[in-house]
Amino acid sequence: MDILKINGGNKLTGEITLHGAKNSALPILSATILVKGVSVLHNCPKLKDVDETLSILEGLGCKVKREGSTVTVDATDVNSSKIDEKAMRSMRSSILFLGSLLSRCKEASIFLPGGCDIGARPIDIHINALKQLGAEITENGSSICCKADELKGTKIVLPFCSVGATENIIISSAISNGTTTIINPAREPEIVDLANFLNSCGADISGAGNSVIEIKGVKRLHSCNNYHSIIPDRILASTYMSACAITGGDIMLNNVKVSTLTPVFPVFSEMGCKLYITDNTLRIKAPARLKKVRSIKTLPYPGFPTDSQSMVVAALSNAKGTSVVKENIFENRFRYVNELNRFGTDIEINDRIAIINGVDNLHSANVFATDLRGGAALVIAALKAEGESTISSIEHIDRGYESIENNLALLGADIKRIKNEEGFTEEKFTKAKS
Repeated sequence: MDILKINGGNKLTGEITLHGAKNSALPILSATILVKGVSVLHNCPKLKDVDETLSILEGLGCKVKREGSTVTVDATDVNSSKIDEKAMRSMRSSILFLGSLLSRCKEASIFLPGGCDIGARPIDIHINALKQLGAEITENGSSICCKADELKGTKIVLPFCSVGATENIIISSAISNGTTTIINPAREPEIVDLANFLNSCGADISGAGNSVIEIKGVKRLHSCNNYHSIIPDRILASTYMSACAITGGDIMLNNVKVSTLTPVFPVFSEMGCKLYITDNTLRIKAPARLKKVRSIKTLPYPGFPTDSQSMVVAALSNAKGTSVVKENIFENRFRYVNELNRFGTDIEINDRIAIINGVDNLHSANVFATDLRGGAALVIAALKAEGESTISSIEHIDRGYESIENNLALLGADIKRIKNEEGFTEEKFTKAKS
């Protein structure tokens, strides 16, 4: 496995272009199965999770081609409704194939999905929704089998605004008999992007991004008109913003969908950062040292995103004063803090609340990424720390960041990816400490 080596202390300066949103690309790629034809997706990031999804599509009989950031999926000849266990366990979003295969093939056989261990993400809400649409579902340990000769539109009230369940309902209802109404859906920008893609293929979806979504089922979908461009990654933007903030930098982000970032702007302004915004660019200029933030609470969109929480906590670890962050979405989201504290941060966790006592300096450390966003937080701390730090288990980071070392190097960071020749593993490191 590769590791990252980072010599901290450099201010980030310059400009960089955001790649497409991981959380938008994955459901859209799953939805291409509904199209008996060709789907062309621009601004599709080259990430571990995206590569895994493309492999699943190929295993189902799709023809897949990537040219730079453009991915073409020809789903004319889908010849399987089953996904093997290894592929399913590689990522959480694989559950979205349940709806697309059920709609296209009238049946689906999958295993329980994997992904980062950041807390309970039950799929019962997905299962119940598909049952309401007319699916017959049987579960056997770790496998799920669904069948439905026809999916029929209905009203579905979600007990909480689950992003994945909302996406699965939209995908499975696009080709159906009647109208499906989702009450209390997730409102994330990625939901809107999925609806826009399906509408470009002939679906009839309205209300995405609002409190009620209506899907009028159609008989078939066609190849998308010209192409669909995946929206810029708002979590990637908040990651670069956090890295800039902790290093006292000044950077310009290009290809920004500004409206999707409004939930994080007040936090960075309270830190003392200056934000200069145009239609599709964002410049962030950080002070020499950040200010504390009184309180942050993660909430479903349009609240502060849980996916941005760890990176902001890393930045606040060097702020002047004490900040408080409450995690309301995932109970294990603070798993990374034990590793972050190896840099000399002073962060206390009480249930789902982090008390971040800002310290004057961070020192280098050898750490392990516990999950995708927690890994990004460690990178941010290492950019500020004095000396050389090593980050292992970066396969987690690769799930959501395209060549993070190259992009940060463009902004002046001293960072490189190397082979783990010393054979560091989390198990060996834990034994060495004991």
